[in-house]
Amino acid sequence: MIRIVIADDHAIVRTGLREFFAGQVDLRVTGEAANGREALDLVREGDLDVLLLDLSMPDQSGVDALAAIHARRPELPILILSGFPETHYATMLIKQGASGYLNKECDPEEIVNAIRTVARGRKYISAAVAEQLASGLDPTAAKAPHELLSEREFQVFLRLAKGETISHIADGMALSVKTVSTYRSRVMEKMALESNSDLTYYALKAGLIQ
Repeated sequence: MIRIVIADDHAIVRTGLREFFAGQVDLRVTGEAANGREALDLVREGDLDVLLLDLSMPDQSGVDALAAIHARRPELPILILSGFPETHYATMLIKQGASGYLNKECDPEEIVNAIRTVARGRKYISAAVAEQLASGLDPTAAKAPHELLSEREFQVFLRLAKGETISHIADGMALSVKTVSTYRSRVMEKMALESNSDLTYYALKAGLIQ
């Protein structure tokens, strides 16, 4: 029996997934979370084999939650379920510890297949993501500016793009204001941008935020 925790801020999504999983003899939902902090609490309790994690949630985003959970339990399979296309986040999040990435428009059977795959300790990678990962090995391949960012820089970039202040980001990531300011400077330099509004425009245009 594979024990699953569903972390998604939409109750209707959690209910739909729970009901669908109930029809699978080898799957059992042992917990639900509406945000990243609740997901981390359930991971601490330990009654799960796979975490199904939404990317866009209040309080603590899926990107931040992934980093915190992977640091605490690096062996736990984390399957990202997102409304964003694979091309936007998949390769970066897999490199940061996710076991797989699925778009919410996929067939429910694919989610079940992915859960069974990551529960066996394997990565769930679609053909599109595999191609992206392969191109990442080519040093001559062009990279989008946000792909040049480190994990922490990417987290700060997304928060700034969503309009969060540096002090709020510092509180949310348990960092000092000075450290966040340093990350912001690195982000601006690497992405060749000058202001927070530039970050927001870039993120919207790239489909990284809604």
